[in-house]
Amino acid sequence: MDNKKTGSIAVISTTIISILIVLLLDPIKQNIEYHNFTDQRTYFGIQNFWNVISNIPFLLVGVIGLYNIIYSTKIKIITSLKIVYILFFLAVSIVAIGSSYYHIRPDNASLVWDRLPMSIAFMSLLTIVISEFISPKIGKTLLWPLISTGILSVFYWHSVDDLRLYMLVQFLPVLVIPLILLFFKSTFTNTYAYWFLLLIYVIAKLVEHFDTETYNVLFFISGHSIKHVIVAFGVYLLLTSYNNRERT
Repeated sequence: MDNKKTGSIAVISTTIISILIVLLLDPIKQNIEYHNFTDQRTYFGIQNFWNVISNIPFLLVGVIGLYNIIYSTKIKIITSLKIVYILFFLAVSIVAIGSSYYHIRPDNASLVWDRLPMSIAFMSLLTIVISEFISPKIGKTLLWPLISTGILSVFYWHSVDDLRLYMLVQFLPVLVIPLILLFFKSTFTNTYAYWFLLLIYVIAKLVEHFDTETYNVLFFISGHSIKHVIVAFGVYLLLTSYNNRERT
């Protein structure tokens, strides 16, 4: 059995199993304690200052990415799918706004505007990887269904207080993308940045989970603020790779 066939079976099986597991779980409600972040310091009249300000790197890398995708002649992307790269970096930019708004006054209502652009970023990135490693045609076919599913997952959670679909949107790419990277050959060189971004995202989720413990060790910054900064750095590494790769 060749790598592509094995990879296809692995990706499809993982997706189906993940969906079935999510469907079999009882509804998962949003824990209200999620909004109670450790670092709640106020500076310059901004509540939760560091959790707000640490979103600036998202805005910077998102805007730089948009400029490169739209205007640069050096960047290497699948030109027929330029829209998905634009959506990804646009979503990253808007994460800065949505997340800042949420952290100024954290509750379920403001969290919607944090999670909406994140869900679009997750689904856009998954579409990019599918397009570059498997098939641009498949990527183009899946683009809007995936984006719509991401958006729907946020409104579904907010409407019925059930996180299952949003959890699938957030974590399925983390499971599927490594399989695609392992079993399929990219249209481009320098695929390392996707691995780095995945690793950075896992580390970011860990420091977010240990928000209080991280703050107690470092004293000046919490795990959640660190998450913002290092994920933005991961996106920057990805953008850099787009400017330093060639078609295979």
